Amino acid sequence: MDGLWIFLISLGVTALFALGVPIFLVIGYWVVGVSLVIDFTLANIGVTLYEGLNFFGLLALPLFIMTGDLIKSAGIAKRLSDFAYSVLGWLRGGLAMASLGACGLFAAISGSNSATTATIGSIMHPEMKKGGYEETFAAATAAAGGTVGIIIPPSIIFIVYGFLMNLSISDLFIGGLIPGCLMVIAMQGACWIICHRNGWGHLIQFRLLRSLKTALGAWLGFFAILLVIWGIYTGAFSPTEAAGVTAGFCLIVGLVMHPIARRLHDAPGEETPGALPDDAGFLQRLVIPGFSLPELPAIIMRSGQITGLLAPLIAVSVVMQQILSLLGADAFVTEMLNALGGYYAVLFACMAIVLVAGTVLESLPNTIILAPILAPIAASIGVDPIHFAVIFLVGDAIGFITPPYGLNLYVASGITGIPYFRLLKYTLPYLGALVAAWLLIAFIPELSTILLVNKGAGVYQLQ
Repeated sequence: MDGLWIFLISLGVTALFALGVPIFLVIGYWVVGVSLVIDFTLANIGVTLYEGLNFFGLLALPLFIMTGDLIKSAGIAKRLSDFAYSVLGWLRGGLAMASLGACGLFAAISGSNSATTATIGSIMHPEMKKGGYEETFAAATAAAGGTVGIIIPPSIIFIVYGFLMNLSISDLFIGGLIPGCLMVIAMQGACWIICHRNGWGHLIQFRLLRSLKTALGAWLGFFAILLVIWGIYTGAFSPTEAAGVTAGFCLIVGLVMHPIARRLHDAPGEETPGALPDDAGFLQRLVIPGFSLPELPAIIMRSGQITGLLAPLIAVSVVMQQILSLLGADAFVTEMLNALGGYYAVLFACMAIVLVAGTVLESLPNTIILAPILAPIAASIGVDPIHFAVIFLVGDAIGFITPPYGLNLYVASGITGIPYFRLLKYTLPYLGALVAAWLLIAFIPELSTILLVNKGAGVYQLQ
């Protein structure tokens, strides 16, 4: 009888999810309903909701989110895009490839897929249309580029994964560095083929001086990226401390630069903050538009709103994990997958589950629900936990451009006004490139583990 009630409750919350009810409420309804059915004390929910967030490492979550918002408001995204174009503009499809490169650079600051798609897409889509690219392809490129937002460190979802699985967040960040770059390169290859066949893009001559000038203009973005990677890799500070240092640095620089930019007529109020004329001088390039003190509360509020969406979902999902364990869901899935036999059969089965789930669920609930079930199974067959974390989250990221959910496609559609289903035509080549990169990452563990100081197949490394 309990099984029937649990099935009906699961069916009901699935219907609520399909109707657009927020995933936090969907999981919450399921947790309360199933707790009542199995006679699991409701007092546990309140305790676990609090204890689920009582973890120092999670403090990095709002700080990295705020860092991304500060960088975006300071006008650095346009500078990063200009640098990428100055390096790649001599190739056929160079502007589109630069969009993907800019997504990779911005991902190394924001840690978010949707923020990467929205920010770079809003800047580069109009530029690509002017450059002779088909507008649907331009929008699909922004959507595909956003997938690296959760892979290239710092990554918000890596923080959540490390918290759930008791893995070193520093190791997870470093493990995602090479795979994230590989994803960008794979998509740029697909982009070059498409643009070469269609003759899209206006070529510009490569000039080292121009690349150096645009790099100077994007110095804050590069400094923030290097600060995080250097600090974590050398052990100078933890991911949480890195988030605090980077957010504080960007905050101070943004406030200090704003009045200087106004005096230099760097036009902080332009439609595209951070844009520079070709003849801009050294000081103009060094100074970023920044933001004023009255603008700061709105920036912090935007970061707080995103954090307010993520934190309750993490807390309620911890309770869901407990109930799934009580129901024996993890043991059932483990037995089923282990029956497949060999290493690659089990690994590919795990990858297939992640990919299918990613087509209908956002990365956070997908990770919270599936990672505690699949990660121990992967460890049992000898997959290094950091390697599997990267495999899991790359599969999660591919779901961002896979219908019917495809969050990045919705974001790209929203900022460009192009219908969702029209984007699918040019999404398929990027999807193929990402799957190819994913298989390489799965087949070659060293891509995820070569930079790690501590290694050990199947052994969970403590924080």
